[in-house]
This record gives sequence, structure tokens and C-alpha cells, in this order.
Amino acid sequence: MKKISILVSGNGTNMMHILKSINHGFLSDFIVNTVISDRWCKAIKYASNKKIKTFSIKRNKFLSERIHDILKQDIPYVIVLSGFLSILDPNFCKKWKGKIINIHPSLLPKYGGIGMYGIKIHELVLKNKEKTSGATVHYVTKNVDSGTIIMKKSCHIEPKETCHSLSKKISIIEKEILIQSIKNF
Repeated sequence: MKKISILVSGNGTNMMHILKSINHGFLSDFIVNTVISDRWCKAIKYASNKKIKTFSIKRNKFLSERIHDILKQDIPYVIVLSGFLSILDPNFCKKWKGKIINIHPSLLPKYGGIGMYGIKIHELVLKNKEKTSGATVHYVTKNVDSGTIIMKKSCHIEPKETCHSLSKKISIIEKEILIQSIKNF
């Protein structure tokens, strides 16, 4: 079995989708072996209830080092950042190069970088009167949201689109391309 370690900060909706995809046989060669958060969150509670090893680590200058120490105990096939809001340090990114992927709710390189996440992105997309938006899966590097793109998919923005409706559209796309990216990894 190919081990997936997931790094989270929030509700873990994409993590739950990964688990469902494993259970339904779409990712039958994979298992989620570890879930790590940078704060206590619903995703940690959910993973713990599913008997997955969980770790909630305090956000500080040693965060990346602590995550590395956990991961090297049971080497993952792929590390998935799923709504993980902390920035991993360059040394960590170098050690795990080619094994870390992230799902981002925009069509990178647009609307990427430090501070660009969640509803903030959708607000900017609508403010800038973009015609399309979407999601991107990319490799994680020391430069935030700048790694090689693995997969991206777009959607049309309707004239009366709201941040909420756009967020729902993007969420569906995120799940689809994240699961496909893991399957192809």
C-alpha cells in the first residue's frame, strides 16, 4: 500500500474525500497513514475517530522540523497539503522534494502566494471581474504556490456569481483533481 500523509489546518473536507475515494476503491492502492495539523481542528478529530495516527503541532519556528521527524518514522509515498495554512520551511521542501503536493483554489500562477487562500481568493477573483477560475494541484517548493503544476481545471464565472457560489464550484473541482493527481502520482 502506498502511504499518504496529510497536512491540514481546518475541517478536512478534501482529506475526507481522499478517505472516501480509498474506501470506494478509486484509490485502492493507497492508505492514509498520518494526519498532521498545525492547530487543533475538526480534521484531526475526524482522522482520530477513523483510527488514523494524528498529530497536532504547535505553530512555531520548529513546525517543519517536527513534521519531518514524524514523517521519517513511517515514510509516506506522497504528502498532501489539504488546506494546510502554515508555510513549510525551504529545508523541509528540499528534503521532501517531489513528494509534497498542494491543492490551491485558483488557476495558478494567478492568485497564489503568501496570504492567498480560501475566500480571500474568491473575493479577489470576483473583484477583478475574471471570466474563469478553478483549482490547481502543484508540487510544493520553497516558493509558495510556485511549484510545477500537476493538474488544473477551470470553471466559468457566472454574471451573478458570489464568493459562496464560486467557493462551492471550486470545492468540487478541487476534490476531482486532487484525487486524480494522487491516483496518477
